Amino acid sequence: MRIIKETHINFMGKTGVAAIFSAVLILVGVGSMITKGGPKLSIDFKGGTQVAVNYTEPVDITEVRSALSNVVIDGRDFDFSNAEIKHFGNESDVVVRLPIIEDEPEQFTHKFVEKMAEAFPALVPDNESEFILSIVKLWPKIGAELSGDAFMAIISTLILILIYISIRFEFRYAVGAIAALTHDVLITLGIFSLLNLEVSLAVIAAFLTIVGYSLNDTIVIFDRIRENVKGAKSATLSSVINESINQSLSRTIITSLTTFFVVLILYLVGGEVIHTFAFAMIVGVIIGTYSSIFIASPVLIKMGSDS
Repeated sequence: MRIIKETHINFMGKTGVAAIFSAVLILVGVGSMITKGGPKLSIDFKGGTQVAVNYTEPVDITEVRSALSNVVIDGRDFDFSNAEIKHFGNESDVVVRLPIIEDEPEQFTHKFVEKMAEAFPALVPDNESEFILSIVKLWPKIGAELSGDAFMAIISTLILILIYISIRFEFRYAVGAIAALTHDVLITLGIFSLLNLEVSLAVIAAFLTIVGYSLNDTIVIFDRIRENVKGAKSATLSSVINESINQSLSRTIITSLTTFFVVLILYLVGGEVIHTFAFAMIVGVIIGTYSSIFIASPVLIKMGSDS
């Protein structure tokens, strides 16, 4: 199905404006990360405490979040409303993931569990051992190992993509694809830093999904470029790329909108746990579609025309 019958948009004529736009986004995002000492990492990477409790009846996560918005422990006020809070197993079991707290009060975890009990006193089992399901400490060393693994996962993915596209197309096509993917990840990270959103393992999964989505879109355009280059030896590469993008535009819009609406629904009604994952996907779909046209394709022109 083609929702756009025929277009003749000069995409390559707008690469200068696109380059400025991308450069500003990347510089602002990277500048934000530098001033903040890097992205804001979740307890998956920085370490923290995971507390799981069991109430006698189902509880609403919104009510739990509200109850934890003002917790007083040893005279100090804590706001845990933005912590990761979710059900597991069933709706009477609640798990809360707390970040590392500087100058943590003595027996902080035990006192925190007491506050969770005080939030819903009528729903606490008589036996304390039945209320506390688990208390797990995630130490910074483990978080550092996860950070290294996540970084290597992204780098390994980019290297494998470089090899794959070099074999399927040419090396310069691979450079264009890697430039677009790096662009997408940097901008998404920068937006997370600007909005002070945490990067968790779920967000890393979103980054890898963004890489796959953007690559798929880029390869479709590259495939059309390669076919059109073979049949238009006298045309300039710029005009061939413009024609190829216009021919693929209907497919690109349909795919992007379909994916966008799905992740938008996840963002709106998926709850706090999946909130940052869905947001990363929303940004990734938009930036990935943009980079397939205005980043990956212009790299082919910069690296020379086909023989």
